[in-house]
Amino acid sequence: MTGSDTPQPEPERPPVTPAAEKGLSSQKAEELDELRRRVSELESARHEPKHRLRALGSVLLIILASLLALLAVVAVWANSIIRNTDRYVATVAPLASNPDVQQAVTTRVTNAVLKQIDVDALVAQLSDAASQKGVPPKAASLIGNLSGPIDSGLKELVHSTVLRVVSSSAFETAWTNANRRAHTAVDKALTGSADAAVSLKNNQVAIDVGPIVAQVKDRLVSSGFAVAAKIPDVHTDFVVVQGKDVGKIKSYLRVLQIIGNWLPVIAVLIAAAGVFLASHRRRALIGAAIGVFLAMVLLGVCLTVFRAVYLDHLPQGTNADAAGAVYDSLVRFLRSSVRAVGALALVTALGAFFIGPSRVAVLTRHFCTRGIGAGRDVAVSAGLRLGAVGRFVHRFKAWIGAAILVVAAIVLFTWNYPTMMVVIWTAVIVLVAFAIREFLDTAPA
Repeated sequence: MTGSDTPQPEPERPPVTPAAEKGLSSQKAEELDELRRRVSELESARHEPKHRLRALGSVLLIILASLLALLAVVAVWANSIIRNTDRYVATVAPLASNPDVQQAVTTRVTNAVLKQIDVDALVAQLSDAASQKGVPPKAASLIGNLSGPIDSGLKELVHSTVLRVVSSSAFETAWTNANRRAHTAVDKALTGSADAAVSLKNNQVAIDVGPIVAQVKDRLVSSGFAVAAKIPDVHTDFVVVQGKDVGKIKSYLRVLQIIGNWLPVIAVLIAAAGVFLASHRRRALIGAAIGVFLAMVLLGVCLTVFRAVYLDHLPQGTNADAAGAVYDSLVRFLRSSVRAVGALALVTALGAFFIGPSRVAVLTRHFCTRGIGAGRDVAVSAGLRLGAVGRFVHRFKAWIGAAILVVAAIVLFTWNYPTMMVVIWTAVIVLVAFAIREFLDTAPA
């Protein structure tokens, strides 16, 4: 074959434009396409400020919703402590068996009892009794020098008696019943009123432990210490919360109590508005969930920091271990709520991510779908007949998924004080429900 017979490559032709397809000249077609491109750029530029404003508004609403979620958790906790007697009792009841609190109550009651016993008068009575019995004067004078040992032994006797009272199951019952009766008084104390059992004075929330003194008095008398019968009724306070900022906290709690019922709803509505306003709503939902999660992390850190600050500013001589135990008991349910809301936000963010178009999400969905489909095929080959059920699920698959999510949301919102484990188990049940839906989904024959 000669060189002239070698086929020559065809010259590269310009791409056919829409204008060229209509029979226009190449130059006219290029000009028309260029004009269209510029018009498209102008349209995009004209809509860009609107998109930016929507994005900015969405971000601001999501940030506001995250902050309101933080306040909502605190508000719900404050309302549960003030308005729900069972919740309050469940909060303070464990303190009765806490060793640090028992030691603090024992010290407080022991000091209150010893103040009512005049050791010098007891020594004088003992010396006079010895003289009347004909004890030699030298021995009587030695009795007069026993005030120190008698005082020490009396302290040990009273302290051991009080500790037995405070460590008994009867004290736990009395503590729980007293706090249940005093719940209304706590409400008054935190909202600015006063009460005989619970009071707010000198920036302190204190509980009268006079009944414990009465029990100690009866035990001392029954043990043979007859002088204890002369101890009058004593009203002494055991401080539950103290600090210079208690008055301010009382005012803040009052505000949160007023808006507490509506604040969670407002936070959810604002977050929903932020997601709806965004151009990429799935991404906005992920951002809102992460914002709430970070707000819960911040609240958890603040609780830990405030505990250290609170203990560092206790008055001199206060039992720091007991104060720490009281603080931990009071915020126990608040920490539980923080973990529950944080877990719910994290589950929401993960769910929104895995329904997206990212490679990881697509591969995960594909892997789960293929695995469930393979299991369904095995079951069908073994004799399982889905029939009308499979066709129904296939037809209303989207509605069934929406119903699953709605039921899960209703369960979480109507559950009284859901914990983190409630959130996790709800998410697991939702995943199982979606897996069952996928298993039952068969295309119509």
